[in-house]
Amino acid sequence: MAVAAALFIASWMLLDVPPLAVLRTWADQTGAWFPILFWVLYVVVTQFPIPRTVMTISAGVLFGTAWGIVIALSATTVAAAISLLVVRFLLRDFVEPRLKHPAMESLNRRLEQRGWLAIASLRLIAVVPFSILNYAAALSRVPLGAFTLATLVGSAPNTAIVAVFGDALTGEANPVVLVIMGVLAVVGTAGLLLDATLPTRRLNPLD
Repeated sequence: MAVAAALFIASWMLLDVPPLAVLRTWADQTGAWFPILFWVLYVVVTQFPIPRTVMTISAGVLFGTAWGIVIALSATTVAAAISLLVVRFLLRDFVEPRLKHPAMESLNRRLEQRGWLAIASLRLIAVVPFSILNYAAALSRVPLGAFTLATLVGSAPNTAIVAVFGDALTGEANPVVLVIMGVLAVVGTAGLLLDATLPTRRLNPLD
């Protein structure tokens, strides 16, 4: 756990996304293979606690709106599924026996039965870190299929607007983007509140 924490902090401090100028150079050098190279780079980069916004913006600038959204959203979904599987394989068997508090068990049961709603809602809230949510979900019992589909659906709106509004590269906050993200955050929060009010069924211990 100490080694994992150290690697997490080191990657957060030291790793960074290649700037757009570097990506353009790679595009010139690799030609037709660059979309695949970029997609793989996107998946790898988002395994770490690095904001994926720059990669999403770059996808829109480099490949245009339609292909930029397709590449960014598909890479986002695959990256989330990989993160879940890796962290779950490495840590969940160690962590889960220590999460026996009734509140944690109730949360785990909720995620196992209706995790898609919570994950999709959290993906709509742009300030929720992408990689951190992946790690946390991996330590729960949310099913892989529900997690992946919820990530695809919940990430689609924010991914699309970031890819479209590539002028965010200037460092200026586009008011339209901020308004849309604010609306999505409200929708995501409403989804979380709805999930909290819905009942969960208690599973048979023999299941």
